[in-house]
Amino acid sequence: MRLLFLGDLVGRVGRGAVIDALPGLRRDWRLDFVVVNAENAASGFGLTASIADELFAAGADVVTLGDHAFDQKDMLTHLDREPRLLRPLNIAREAPGRGAGVFEATRGRKVLVAVALGRVFMNKPYDDPFSALDRALKQAPIGGAVNAAVVEIHAEATSEKMAMGHWCDGRASLVVGTHTHVPTADAMLLARGTAYQSDAGMCGDYDSVIGMDKLEPLRRFVTGMGTSRFEPAMGDATICGTLVETDDATGLARSVRPIRLGGRLAAAGEA
Repeated sequence: MRLLFLGDLVGRVGRGAVIDALPGLRRDWRLDFVVVNAENAASGFGLTASIADELFAAGADVVTLGDHAFDQKDMLTHLDREPRLLRPLNIAREAPGRGAGVFEATRGRKVLVAVALGRVFMNKPYDDPFSALDRALKQAPIGGAVNAAVVEIHAEATSEKMAMGHWCDGRASLVVGTHTHVPTADAMLLARGTAYQSDAGMCGDYDSVIGMDKLEPLRRFVTGMGTSRFEPAMGDATICGTLVETDDATGLARSVRPIRLGGRLAAAGEA
């Protein structure tokens, strides 16, 4: 199975680039399943129901959210209505929506997708992501209940993401990090066959500060004071993500490569 994961969509240019490119990528790369993190797609903060619908129409099978899951008010109701939309597993149990699900890929194959928030440097009292993801993987094991499993760890610390990769090794097809908006150079197959990348990067304008127009972040770093809200940068977008090929019988990865298309970053991973 060929699985594509696309990192955090930032603002209009990020979501627009993905919506425009995804139908062709599905066709040309013969993709069987696509997961998109879109938690910064609505003006850089959160996601709206209408944008989620556009992403599904373009070819996303599952759309995930992170710590900005509830920044847009309509997510409070849309998460319960749309099963293909996932918020993190390890937030309050009373929160709307769910953090994991089993979804259908091409030819009737089944894929588990689960997302959790890291706790290191995140400054909020999230529950333990390791035990939350452990339960999800045990409920839908690869090579049994599902043909593949994608685990997203939305976290600041590379060490926590790497620890999650090893924790899930042999039980997931892919463990991929999001949240820092910078693609890492460590895409690899772990010892027991799980594909791993510390951060898939963002889909947005890299002539920016993690996707935001440079002026306000620079002002805050230099002066310690802010005068306006952050606004997404509006230049050419780079589409960043992770492409994995898996074995249908075992659910383990055969190959993994980073994806970088368009914009300012060096291209990588054309299939």
